[in-house]
Amino acid sequence: MRGVVQGMQRAGRPPLHSLSPARARAAYEAGAEVLEVPRAQLARVEDFAIPARDGARLPARLYAPTGASGLPLLLYLHGGGFTIGSIATHDVLCRELSRLAGCMVVSLDYRLAPEHAFPTASNDAWDALAWLAQEARSLGADHARLAVGGDSAGGTLAAVNAIMARDAGLPLALQLLIYPGTTAHQDTPSHTEFAHGPVLDRAAIGWFFDQYIPSRTEREDWRFAPLLAPDVDDVAPAWIGLAECDPLVDEGIAYGDRLRAAGVAVDLEIYRGVTHEFIKMGRAIPEARQAHQDAARALRGAFGLD
Repeated sequence: MRGVVQGMQRAGRPPLHSLSPARARAAYEAGAEVLEVPRAQLARVEDFAIPARDGARLPARLYAPTGASGLPLLLYLHGGGFTIGSIATHDVLCRELSRLAGCMVVSLDYRLAPEHAFPTASNDAWDALAWLAQEARSLGADHARLAVGGDSAGGTLAAVNAIMARDAGLPLALQLLIYPGTTAHQDTPSHTEFAHGPVLDRAAIGWFFDQYIPSRTEREDWRFAPLLAPDVDDVAPAWIGLAECDPLVDEGIAYGDRLRAAGVAVDLEIYRGVTHEFIKMGRAIPEARQAHQDAARALRGAFGLD
């Protein structure tokens, strides 16, 4: 991990938070696959669109390891601080989850800030999950075996979706949370310990959140900070994968504790010696490949595929 960080420093690229959102998105996409595992070839990879509540058409990409019908389905929500990231930046990861778990994955291009501020991303994620629950059969998926997952900001959206699914009476097999953001004000000890990185630092987090939800009062809304949800009773079981050297590690642990206290089954893994974004560094970081396997194992177990 230290070698990866040193390589990033030697590259001398400007930090994303010093760029405009448009330039930051382009820079993130340009480097997205540099450290990824090779792109898996799957039986089905199809682009389509999902309707949002305001009439927008949200781009989505379907991945399936076989052409068989009746596969369980994971809605995947990419990371990027609600400001950057896309289907393209998480293409390899979604292919790996589909391949290893033996399930269908639908990756969503929810709308990004600052053009689309809070709660647009949360609304888009929920609209997609509700639509998939209704239309799963038309995609060749099993509507009775659904899960939601994501990394970083996408993990936040996934956790929020799991609460909304509970409230709507929509059963989910699993919420797959990869270093999710769950707090309102980034005031845990790990935010102080890793305030200067590596990979993700306080300045970047502040920039991302200023794009998405500039009002600090609004950040107390549980759709931004699921740790503040009134209750998490009866939400879907959770697999939580965290990075030890990450500003977000403490809030991930705290959310796992909150779920356990409510009687929710939680499988929580802390990958030692790695940073935020490690899940997308499988070419260089063995822990990333291990996390792929662990997440897939959780999905298979939740979907009854083992």
